[in-house]
Amino acid sequence: MEKYKLLNLWELRLFPEGFSDRFQEVFFILSLTSRPRGGSYRRLMTDTLIIVESPAKARTISKFLGPGFTVESSIGHIRDLPSSAAEIPSRYKGAPWARVGVDVDKGFVPLYIVPASKKAQVKKLRSRLTSAEALYLATDEDREGEAIAWHLVEVLKPRVPVRRMVFHEITRQAINRALEATRDIDSDLVEAQEARRILDRLVGYEVSPLLWKKIKPRLSAGRVQSVATRLIVERERERISFVGADFWGVEGLFKAEGARAFSAKLTEIEGRKVATGKDFDPGTGKAKAKVRVLDGSRAGELASRLGGKEAQVHELKSKSFTNRPYAPFMTSTLQQEAGRKLKFNARRTMRVAQSLYENGYITYMRTDSISLSSEAVSAARQQVRDLYGEAYLPEKPRLYRSKSKSAQEAHEAIRPAGGAFRMPASLRSELDSDQYRLYELIWKRTLASQMKDAKGERTTLKLRMQDEQEGSCIFSVSGKTIHFPGFLRAYVEGSDDPAAELADQEKELPALKSGQLLTASPVTPTEHSTQPPQRFTEASLVKELESRGIGRPSTYASIIQTIQDRGYVWHKGSALVPSLTAFAVIRLLEESLPDLVDYDFTARMEDELDHIAQGKIDSRAWLSAFFFGRGKEEKGPARLTSYGLKAMIEQFAETIDPRLVSRIEIGESEEGEMIVARVGRYGPYLQEGESGRRVGIPEDLPPDELTLEKAKELLSGAGREERQLGVDPESGKMVFVKNGRFGWYVQLGENGGSGAKPKMASVWPTMDPESLSLDTALMLLAFPRVLGKHPETGEKITAQDGRFGPYLKMGKETRSLPDHDSLLTMNLEGALKLFAQPKTRGRRSSAALRELGEDPRTGKDLVIKDGRFGPYVTDGEVNASVPKAKTVEELSLVEASELIQRREEKLKSQGKDPRAPKKKKAPRKKK
Repeated sequence: MEKYKLLNLWELRLFPEGFSDRFQEVFFILSLTSRPRGGSYRRLMTDTLIIVESPAKARTISKFLGPGFTVESSIGHIRDLPSSAAEIPSRYKGAPWARVGVDVDKGFVPLYIVPASKKAQVKKLRSRLTSAEALYLATDEDREGEAIAWHLVEVLKPRVPVRRMVFHEITRQAINRALEATRDIDSDLVEAQEARRILDRLVGYEVSPLLWKKIKPRLSAGRVQSVATRLIVERERERISFVGADFWGVEGLFKAEGARAFSAKLTEIEGRKVATGKDFDPGTGKAKAKVRVLDGSRAGELASRLGGKEAQVHELKSKSFTNRPYAPFMTSTLQQEAGRKLKFNARRTMRVAQSLYENGYITYMRTDSISLSSEAVSAARQQVRDLYGEAYLPEKPRLYRSKSKSAQEAHEAIRPAGGAFRMPASLRSELDSDQYRLYELIWKRTLASQMKDAKGERTTLKLRMQDEQEGSCIFSVSGKTIHFPGFLRAYVEGSDDPAAELADQEKELPALKSGQLLTASPVTPTEHSTQPPQRFTEASLVKELESRGIGRPSTYASIIQTIQDRGYVWHKGSALVPSLTAFAVIRLLEESLPDLVDYDFTARMEDELDHIAQGKIDSRAWLSAFFFGRGKEEKGPARLTSYGLKAMIEQFAETIDPRLVSRIEIGESEEGEMIVARVGRYGPYLQEGESGRRVGIPEDLPPDELTLEKAKELLSGAGREERQLGVDPESGKMVFVKNGRFGWYVQLGENGGSGAKPKMASVWPTMDPESLSLDTALMLLAFPRVLGKHPETGEKITAQDGRFGPYLKMGKETRSLPDHDSLLTMNLEGALKLFAQPKTRGRRSSAALRELGEDPRTGKDLVIKDGRFGPYVTDGEVNASVPKAKTVEELSLVEASELIQRREEKLKSQGKDPRAPKKKKAPRKKK
């Protein structure tokens, strides 16, 4: 550095404190060689452009760099396959492959476009690049991040040196190291991401139209989302086929002299095991042959005889145990624990984790690694020493390695950022509630991973009582005593079963000796029922997907969100419930395209995509084998049939019976007709026989609750909901009042036949359908009512009732009416006055249905209002629809805040900022 003393970069104050002399020297020498024209070296060093994905990440990195750097964000991907026909460039619109966006006949070449919402950002980046002497791409260190970096180079076409810099935490030291250790773009990672994107597009765009044709419009299929949906559907099938059983047990409270009382359960009678829930077959409801099943009367009689008698310690066993601490978090385990402990869904967990990462609080949150750097291990051990003392610190650091074969990203586990972890208490003023709770969870887990084992003793106790009728009765109980808590002082892992005890909860038993006598009082009978398999929660679904090797940690949150957005799954509390539409889709795929929902096949495809990332498989040959079928020497997906996806769809497209795949048999009615549930164009419904009664199925009714009794109840209601009002004197047709999917309506004439569709009209909200008369029905059917013609234009003006309420119509112009009674009282003069006024645009002021309180994220008041498309939540700037699975009363403040944030993120991804100040339109110039 002495050689460049007069131009020392530190003296010029171009580098803040923290950057090594070696880095400054290397960067300065590179600057000399990259600027042969001479000129100001100070200007040279101020022309380095760094591009990251998000504005928040850019702001944080900017804090650590001096004036020699400009940090900009790409705001996610700047280029992708076309999402609609409008985005396809005109020169490709006639191509047969343009709809898919991939030219499958010429080596699976993707058609990339810059979406309209990203063009302004691309223009900005190009402008910044014109004054830069070097470009550093600092996108995330995974497949998506590598692909974003590659697309930036392809679109911006820089004429300056380009380097790839990567880091897994945003701290001064990490940025310093990343600048010193740049590399080239990893082409294998880019190819793997592109292959994954093309594969997902082929599956979605080829299979989804089949679903539209055979089931109903706007459905979608996905390589991983369909498999995740199948898991949830299969669990619901198990619940539907489940046969429950009732059984009884006996429980006693036992007490030895001078010791505290404890409870124990009857487990054996004369050497035979007393039945528990695990001893019953879920398919038949019958118990195993060797167990003793107690009914209510026998259990009650036994309990009354044993009450007050003595019990003797029959068996006493103790065994020491040692529990090792849990590994630090990776993406999937963080999603599971945040779901159990914080009640966050996967999407919320990842959103909060990303905000913590981008603001420099934690390391990168998309990782399948559980290892910690030596720097992080030292920081964790120091905090353990400071907070808990040397007694809780193991002699050597604990090292963790991933057991998963699919682990591919070279990241650390998720941990607090930096070389000295910040205590959660010190961040209360910097973080919001969600951020603080998630950071604390990560901090505790990281510290616990470097603490000593927990040690204790498990005790099993058996007590014998003698009954004159039944003989020897054994009561059992287990206890757990923790002698040294170790890592449990910092962290206890949660359970997927909310009713189960935590594995680490202590339960002490009194000190007893073999043969010691105790008194049993009281002894009571207990009633039990077997339970169907638990539905998946988001946390347990992530765990199941991970254990099967389906998907990757970075995709779980989006998969779960997608299957909910598509209407395949909805929440009942924390449980994931499949819709009947999901049943129909999965049945079609299982019967016609079984590989696409096969668990092992999907997992093997994930492995092969990893092999592409490692450069072991050629992606184009692999895609060709998947889509067109295998050649003799081609290596393709592990078990795809030799036909290929294209031929399989062509083969089965015409053979699939849409009525069969969407049919679920419920049982027979009293008349012997089969009652079936079907999925129609407008939703699921029940049908009795082939042409009998029909009724819509409530959207909030879980499939396992659609029993034969429930189906009969719904159909009987449908029978009452249709009645004849009389004959129309003009046409001679019968007039009916009916209750349909969208409410009560009147109908002129019968359904069916080859004639025109019968005329219908909605019953007004002020009318009682039960007391509706023939005259009122004929009045409703008389609309639209002609009021007259406009005196100047001659256009006809009508009053009519529409989907969104009563209104007037004149040509293409419409005006809303205040209520339905106005349809009867409105005349031509009043209509002309309304049309003379300018039309009010935008959403009409809606009535507040419920006030939720202040948004914990923005501080704005959240209110649920009633809109033209149903209830929605608003903070005055952003509106978000209330999900169909939620009622106005059920929606919580936290859920409403999340709906607002998701809607805001979606609008921003489309290039719209709902919170930006509204620009006033300039007044039009008069001609």
